[in-house]
Amino acid sequence: MLTIPGEKQRFCDGVSRRNFLKIGALGMGGMALPQLLQAEQLAGIKSSNKSIIMVYLPGGPSHTDLYDIKDGAPAEFRGEFKSIPTKVPGVRVCELLPKVAANFDKFAAVRSLVGSANDHSSYHLMTGRWRRNPQPTGGWPSIGSAISKLQGSGAGGTPPYIGLSGGSAVGAGFFGNGYAPFNPSGKGRSDLTLNRITLDRFEDRQGLLQSFDQMRRECDSSKLMAGMDTLNLQAFDVIASSRMVAALDYKKEPESSAEKYESSNRRRSLRDFLIARRLVEAGARFVTLNFGGWDTHSNNFKTLREQVPVLDQGLAAMVEDFSERGMLDDVTIVVWGEFGRTPRVNPRGGRDHWSKVSSVLLAGGGMKTGQMIGATDRLGGFAADRPVDLAEVFATLYHNVGIDCSRTKFEDLAGRPQYLIDPGAKPVTELVG
Repeated sequence: MLTIPGEKQRFCDGVSRRNFLKIGALGMGGMALPQLLQAEQLAGIKSSNKSIIMVYLPGGPSHTDLYDIKDGAPAEFRGEFKSIPTKVPGVRVCELLPKVAANFDKFAAVRSLVGSANDHSSYHLMTGRWRRNPQPTGGWPSIGSAISKLQGSGAGGTPPYIGLSGGSAVGAGFFGNGYAPFNPSGKGRSDLTLNRITLDRFEDRQGLLQSFDQMRRECDSSKLMAGMDTLNLQAFDVIASSRMVAALDYKKEPESSAEKYESSNRRRSLRDFLIARRLVEAGARFVTLNFGGWDTHSNNFKTLREQVPVLDQGLAAMVEDFSERGMLDDVTIVVWGEFGRTPRVNPRGGRDHWSKVSSVLLAGGGMKTGQMIGATDRLGGFAADRPVDLAEVFATLYHNVGIDCSRTKFEDLAGRPQYLIDPGAKPVTELVG
């Protein structure tokens, strides 16, 4: 596995999360990569060009300040933002999302999402289950781990499950360590770290390439390469392949495309959005990235004025790029946080945790886009029309990559049959028909 440590984030619960750029072990930890490759070879796992990018918004963004603006509500609920029209007649979003609005024929938003947990954890967004509820023996697997198990490595041996965020990667549960995301303190894990290369230094293309060259030279000088069998050599090449290096080396991006990801806010980078797109192009099946800073118990509107335009730019750039490359129907983009925010603005100008209803933005995946699904009540506190359960969104994501959750089940570590999500949950019909 390859680990590049990055910056820290802190939430209202006092817990600090460190971001990592993690390649290789995600979907390959625990079980040695050569073993996984051999298992895939024996199982005849076939390639697929379907993929998912999950943009995780840690902290929980205010649903009524993004896609569910309440223009007619009293000021203490409405807040400071107005809605603007989108490319789709009759559909409106926050005034801070003009680029998403201009491309809304390629997006869809669910405004009546229910079933989220009041928990500063990505667990329910990665598994479709609540972290604090009873779990099967071994625990529930994340969607990235499930895709890794069912569909194997991507094109050219590209790791199937890649995390550009430390906080959103969740374990493989009863699938076992062979499909687990990277955990730097995990028992029995090995760690291939690029010596002294941090996310800041990651921008130095030459330093990155020299680190890989040095790693290869050290392996050669120790005669390690000579003793490797074919699958070990293949495993090494997956981790240090030119295909993966090229995808991560975003400096190779043509200027006309790279400029779309140049943020005007110096404190917020869109680098991970660009890298996520490049990794999917390289063959990754599931990529997750953090875009944090949404725990707005105070100064909600000031924070969103800084955050939302950058998010708007990154999402629009990804969608436009995939569309121009003819890939958008094969790539599902899902954007959400742990929960919504209180309809009433608190005395500190903020909004507090609100898990009774929230929203999710989706794009691509061959879905029926250009629509708003569901509605909340007049003040945005509860789902008033077409509540969409969290499990329905997961059924849709799995459907988009060719996995039928109603028929796909596995044994947990106690030998009991388990479905990936509640077997009664179906894909959102408004999105997939």
